[in-house]
Amino acid sequence: MAQTAKTATATKRSPRILAGAITPADDPAQAQVLADYEVAIRLMQEGKFEKARAAFEKLLAAGAGNLADRIRMYITASNAQLSRQKATFTSHEEHYDYAVSLLNDGHYEDAREQFQEILKHKADADYAFYGLAVLASMTGDAHTCLEHLTEAIRRNPRNRIQARADSDFQDMADDPRFTELLYPEA
Repeated sequence: MAQTAKTATATKRSPRILAGAITPADDPAQAQVLADYEVAIRLMQEGKFEKARAAFEKLLAAGAGNLADRIRMYITASNAQLSRQKATFTSHEEHYDYAVSLLNDGHYEDAREQFQEILKHKADADYAFYGLAVLASMTGDAHTCLEHLTEAIRRNPRNRIQARADSDFQDMADDPRFTELLYPEA
C-alpha cells in the first residue's frame, strides 16, 4: 500500500508547454501584453478606431511577439475603418446634426470632439455651445453645462426658450442657477 501512494505522487507532472515557451501566467510582461491587447480589441469593438490603432501600434512597438501578425491586421482594419469614417459636411449645421447623433447614441467623447471641431471652424456657432451644454447636462457636469448654456444664450437669446422645453436638461431643473439662467425675469 505504501508503494502505491509513492508511485501516484511520482507520476504527477507539471503542465506541458512548448519548448522554451513561458506561459503568460509565469511571465508578467506577457500577461501585460495580453491585457493591453484585450483593451485594444475592446476599443475596436466600441468603434473607437483611432484609439484602437494607437493602442495596437504601441503594442507592436513594445514587441508583441507571437501577436505581431494579428496586431498588424488590426492596425490595417482600424485604418480602413478610419478612412471610411472621415465624414465631410456641406455645412456646419450638418456637422452639428452628426454630433447630435453621436450624443444620442451615447458616444459622448466623440460628440464633444465634433462640437469642438465646429467651434474651431465657426467660433460664433451658438448651436455648438448649446450641444456642449446638453452633453454636460447628460454627463452630470452642472458647472460646464451652465457655462456653455450661458454662452449659447448670449450668442442667440432664442436658445433660452429652447432650453426651457428641452428634456435633455431635466437633471438641471433643480439647480437654482439653471432656473435663474432660463427665467431671468422671474
